[in-house]
Amino acid sequence: MGMQANAASGMVVHDDCKLKFLELKSKRDYRYIVFKIESQQVVVEKLGGPEESYEDFTNSLPADECCYIVFDFDSITTENCQKSKIFFIAWSPDTSKVRMKMVYASSKDKFKRELDGIQVELQATDPSEMSLEIIKSRAL
Repeated sequence: MGMQANAASGMVVHDDCKLKFLELKSKRDYRYIVFKIESQQVVVEKLGGPEESYEDFTNSLPADECCYIVFDFDSITTENCQKSKIFFIAWSPDTSKVRMKMVYASSKDKFKRELDGIQVELQATDPSEMSLEIIKSRAL
């Protein structure tokens, strides 16, 4: 009953989330990590291997459920240097339940603070708001 009011303050971030994020950041073990909130805690839902493309990643997004995603985007600069930007994406599709959107929105900053090394934040309610063009322009 009192769960809603407590949704943000009672949120726990599972240690595994931080561990996998560090592996993505330092070892580049993953291309992306999908996180979801399950019974008051943020847990790792899916790991995308380094060989996965951006298209693989967007295809794996739940169509009507919110989630958080950390995506490691590689780009080649005009000087031909490879550089990587770590994106935090709050995925909140229009079709997801209002209450779910509220829980994810209220917990986002707390969760993001646990992940040291996020460089760009995006919010998307449909795939066009996180297209490759947008990601590329934000990675500059």
